[in-house]
Amino acid sequence: MTDQGDIPDGIPGKPTSASRTTLSHIMTSHDTNLLGTVHGGVIMKLVDDAAGAVAGRHSGGPAVTASMDEMAFLEPVRVGDLLHVKAQVNWTGHSSMEVGVRVMAERWNESTPATQVGSAYLVFAAVDAEGKPRPVPQVIPETEQDKRRNQEAQIRRTHRLARRQAIKELRERRAAEGHED
Repeated sequence: MTDQGDIPDGIPGKPTSASRTTLSHIMTSHDTNLLGTVHGGVIMKLVDDAAGAVAGRHSGGPAVTASMDEMAFLEPVRVGDLLHVKAQVNWTGHSSMEVGVRVMAERWNESTPATQVGSAYLVFAAVDAEGKPRPVPQVIPETEQDKRRNQEAQIRRTHRLARRQAIKELRERRAAEGHED
């Protein structure tokens, strides 16, 4: 076993840079909501697409979205913005991966720097042809920023598991008390 404990021997790790990717898309009037800005769901789909590509690259095959931990919209996105969705694997478990995504926007016809308009963390599970979980390579952080992201991802995982357990215990306790949900 490797130092992660649950990754089988024989699967070589992959550096963060091996699967990092950027998806770029110009926002059009078809992407807008009733306020005239780009609909959050459109941005979320682009986030999921980029994260899915990264998860598939890292795992070497199909990977499915298991959860979206956070999606923060920091600034509105407008028609004519060139959106850059940057994604990378932050952490890996046995068959799961956390992918961090940063969403940047710039005007399509200006040479001003892109500004961050959103961020998200998604968890993907690598699956085989039957849809069953399959092992993934350990991610190897390369920079200090990658190491920080890996540590933060481990904290998010701990919180995710603790939250899931607390909710399970609450539901069991309520059921034992005769409450119907």
